[in-house]
Amino acid sequence: MRRTRLAGALTAVLALALTATGCGDGSGHGSGGPGAPASARTATTPDRVEPLADPAGPRLPVTVPSADGRTVTVTSADRIVPLSGSLNEIVFTLGLGGKVVARDITATFEQAADLPVVTRAHDVSAESVLSLRPTVVLAESTTGPAEAVAQIRDAGIPLVVVKPAKELADVGTRIDAVAAALGVRDSGTTLRERTRQRIDAVRKGIPAREEKPRVAFLYVRGSAAVYLLGGAESGASSLLEAAGAVDAGKESGLTKDFTPLTSEALAQAAPDAILVMRKGLESVGGVEGLVELPGVAQTPAGAGKRVVAVDDGVLLNYGPRTDQVLKSLVGQLYGKQK
Repeated sequence: MRRTRLAGALTAVLALALTATGCGDGSGHGSGGPGAPASARTATTPDRVEPLADPAGPRLPVTVPSADGRTVTVTSADRIVPLSGSLNEIVFTLGLGGKVVARDITATFEQAADLPVVTRAHDVSAESVLSLRPTVVLAESTTGPAEAVAQIRDAGIPLVVVKPAKELADVGTRIDAVAAALGVRDSGTTLRERTRQRIDAVRKGIPAREEKPRVAFLYVRGSAAVYLLGGAESGASSLLEAAGAVDAGKESGLTKDFTPLTSEALAQAAPDAILVMRKGLESVGGVEGLVELPGVAQTPAGAGKRVVAVDDGVLLNYGPRTDQVLKSLVGQLYGKQK
């Protein structure tokens, strides 16, 4: 329960930050080597998702399990409302973007930009959702408040809850769940396989190293004075390990999701590099501002100003663009991949 509340709180802070500062470029491609100031890099590709080339149309009705223990029957996918950025990304990539009528504020990619926003700080406005006459709503286990979710259900709208993503292994599972709910299982299989192949291709290019780099994931929002060090349940461990690195927070004994950033905690983690979200880095004044946070300058990462930044909208999505996130991590840690 505590982890769910904190996950929701972190998403809320991220949503507010996106509202105040605008969206990241979302490309996931870094152009600098280890320690290159993320704020100095520029995007070379637009923030777009890549829909399947030949998507199938929905075959409905379908009856599917919902992650909240219910069974939901979906009869139409003509007007879809995904209530998270990650779910929006999956729906668009399945080729059903033309049927999406709303977005969560964290859905920052280009194709969704003109859709009305029905959430703020991760809180859903049931009235806004219902005004768009959706035929199906997709939600996360952390979507709230519960009263809003109940109001949408009470209006007779099929609402399917999808389990949250925590690690690389969840990518295919979430794609399958969304595809099943929308009656496009075959497209889901195609997208899951495409995503797996792309992730595998990135992993094959990771250079072999006798000593793996220790990377600490910091969640920072200077405007809200939020400074946290990620542990085993932060969501970043699986990505770091797939990139051939060690999650320094997890390895130092932090078993929960996040802990307040302190000099003692960072000294114990002793990271060689620091992973941050791009907007978070900007919020503390870039790399120079980051090393001024408690204990950062005293770590090998801070002393060498080795900072890895990935766009907020994709870092922990574990969706169809996970290969881009992984490629960015690998490129910034070890130098550009060929």
